[in-house]
Amino acid sequence: MKSRRSPLEPEKTPSKRSYVAPATPNTSETRKKWRNAKKRSYYKKLVYDGGVFEVGDDVYVKRRDDAESDDDDPEAEECRICFEIGSSIMIECDDCLGGFHLRCLKPPLRKVPEGDWICEFCKARKLGKKVKLPRPSDGKKLRRTAREKLLSSDLWAARIESLWKEPDGTYWLKCRWYVIPEETTAGRQPHNLRRELYLTTHLSDIEMESVLRHCYVMNPREFAQANNEGDDVFYCEYEYDVRWHSFKRLAEVADTDNDEEAGNDEDWKYSIDSDCDSEDDSDFDDETVGKFSCHDTPTHELAANSRRGRIFGLHKIGLKKIPEHVRLHKPTDLERAKSMLLLTALPKTLPCRTKEMEEITLFIKGAICEDHCLGRCLYIHGVPGTGKTMTVLTVLKNLRIEVDAGKMRPYCFVEVNGLKLSSPENIYRVIYEALSGHRVGWKKALNILNELFSEGTKIGKEENRPCVLLIDELDLLLTRNQSVLYNIFDWPTKPDSKLIVIGIANTMDLPEKFLPRISSRMGIQRLCFGPYNYQQLQEIIESRLKGIDAFEEQAIEFASRKVAAMSGDARRALEICRRAAEAADYRLKQLAKSSKSTLRQSLPQGKHLVGMNDIEAAVHDVFQAPHIQIMKTSSRWSKIMLAAMVHELYRSGLCEVTFEKLATTIRSLCSSNRELQPGWDDLLKVGCKLGECRIILSEEGAKHRLQRMQLNFPSDDVAFALKDCPEIPWLSKYL
Repeated sequence: MKSRRSPLEPEKTPSKRSYVAPATPNTSETRKKWRNAKKRSYYKKLVYDGGVFEVGDDVYVKRRDDAESDDDDPEAEECRICFEIGSSIMIECDDCLGGFHLRCLKPPLRKVPEGDWICEFCKARKLGKKVKLPRPSDGKKLRRTAREKLLSSDLWAARIESLWKEPDGTYWLKCRWYVIPEETTAGRQPHNLRRELYLTTHLSDIEMESVLRHCYVMNPREFAQANNEGDDVFYCEYEYDVRWHSFKRLAEVADTDNDEEAGNDEDWKYSIDSDCDSEDDSDFDDETVGKFSCHDTPTHELAANSRRGRIFGLHKIGLKKIPEHVRLHKPTDLERAKSMLLLTALPKTLPCRTKEMEEITLFIKGAICEDHCLGRCLYIHGVPGTGKTMTVLTVLKNLRIEVDAGKMRPYCFVEVNGLKLSSPENIYRVIYEALSGHRVGWKKALNILNELFSEGTKIGKEENRPCVLLIDELDLLLTRNQSVLYNIFDWPTKPDSKLIVIGIANTMDLPEKFLPRISSRMGIQRLCFGPYNYQQLQEIIESRLKGIDAFEEQAIEFASRKVAAMSGDARRALEICRRAAEAADYRLKQLAKSSKSTLRQSLPQGKHLVGMNDIEAAVHDVFQAPHIQIMKTSSRWSKIMLAAMVHELYRSGLCEVTFEKLATTIRSLCSSNRELQPGWDDLLKVGCKLGECRIILSEEGAKHRLQRMQLNFPSDDVAFALKDCPEIPWLSKYL
């Protein structure tokens, strides 16, 4: 198989060959160009070598000077059988993209058939037969089009970002490269179209001499309606990050089917011809074929790609036929209980938080008035697992129903999680992308958001609606000068901001740790979510298992009391019950396999219920995990370091701490409790031991005192492991 190389990697070829380098010039050339930047002449449109090139055009770029002659570049494709262009109608194979005259086929075709068409050579190749392709007569060379060269990595495609003329008279352009699927780390996948390209994040400066001519790279909507003559049309839907090897759907593609902004608090509108919910595994149906018939997308009758634009397989990406034995299987009560106890399974109702839901509803409705919008801030705090985020999302879901019914003013909703941000400043980019659907840098996004919330300007065509901004894990946005939090809480104070900020964190006294200029803008509206007691935990579990007879009542109560005594975390209670259901289900299936009779005859009545023994085993698995055992059996200084880290993280409200600050806290705790104070070298050794066990995570490098550290497990696990330590009883005061 022919290997394909990316334009982002240097080629390993003999030194005889001469290359047109697509990469950015070397350092000396770059510095020279920067010195002469004022002497450059930039153009939006440029006539070069008989062609007109504009910023934003897609072009072919030479790969090598001594490759196949670039002058021999026929725009019309030859027939793969007679190797003539002629004036007859040609049809394109959807598999190999080869062009064939209708009269050259066996049997000949009178008209272009509807639907996908595959040539006889590809059909035979799929059946495993050896195929001998026709060869041109002696003395005639097979001429390849630029499209064939691009898909075989003999050419490159790029988008023009800027054009200019250097002081020495040479013309240059800055281009953004396209790559074919084979040139990515993922390679070509079954869902990739034959003409599909990826737009990369790699930019280069090249001379205009390397450009051949135009090509046309289109988004899905343009590609479906393409009627261009020739063979230079390609399909692009995703952007490929060459550094992180990740894919992102282009924002302008996602917004082509509607003019509404991506930040609207409305349901996604799917195309009516999308059959993703159908159960059959067919490639396409008659209705879809009718929508993309050749009458809807007229093309030139001599074009080799006359059937371009009908992308039947694109709407079926991700479909997989469910086996019959799986569809006909009726889940048992234990299997249903396992699925309902998953943390990802959202319940229909949220019990035990009625009072908090009413307060949040009144806050949002009071901020969003009919005649005007009052910018406000609300801070929600509580221990982990008390339903803070789920309560807010449930309230906003209920309010959206009122908006759809016309009982409430429409608004936009933006949700940001601090854990998903690589840096606190990226929150500006996330907010702007959610409101506009476009992706920019965080500095530019900050300037636009300042204008939006300060002056009331509009983003796109959308009317300036009130915006509800939900920030989860608010404590992770803390920086040294706290500029990010200042900007966010300063926006609602503007007269025309129409912004409501809801911040969620685990620390109760987080506002007191802000600078005075931030806490004054944040206001005094707070809402505390207390830990669940065992009655509430029992009600939460029973609400999820409503209509499912899989647990004994005493077993649910035992799990609820066990978790309520530790932390009151509802997630722990659900996890314990789910593990108990898994153990009971596994035991029953093993007994059913070993029994010769049916399950009901082999097992006594009532044995299918999850009992106390299953709950006790699940509690042991959760609270006696390997990392907890490591904490319990660690050295004296390791336990002190972990307790000091929990105390410092809770006191500062941050998720990480420097080694110097942690060492100061350890020495302070030891001095207060008449403990021998350790040296810096001893603490470094203890930190390395905990890092090797993956109990704590530390920053890479050799910063030593300034090295940042954080816990790899929840602080509740550390408190559970060290709370009743007989060797160091004073640790419980700081956990």
